[in-house]
Amino acid sequence: MDLPDDDPAESAAPVEVPHTALSQDALLGLVESFVLREGTDYGALEFTHEQKVAQVIAQLQRGEARILYDPETESVTLLPAK
Repeated sequence: MDLPDDDPAESAAPVEVPHTALSQDALLGLVESFVLREGTDYGALEFTHEQKVAQVIAQLQRGEARILYDPETESVTLLPAK
């Protein structure tokens, strides 16, 4: 019986997922989760949770942010596009 290799060099690379490939509910849930993970904002301006979610969605739509799925950890994160 063949067992899968545990060679880290052969691990799957993260996959970029277009935001348009997600349903509205899935996208909203992903962005809300991301915003909640980011913690408290102590900048000069305070934004509501809804405003932060709208800002992140706008960044995805403008191509300034991207969604990455990591098959190894089965997790998703958002990163700057550059």
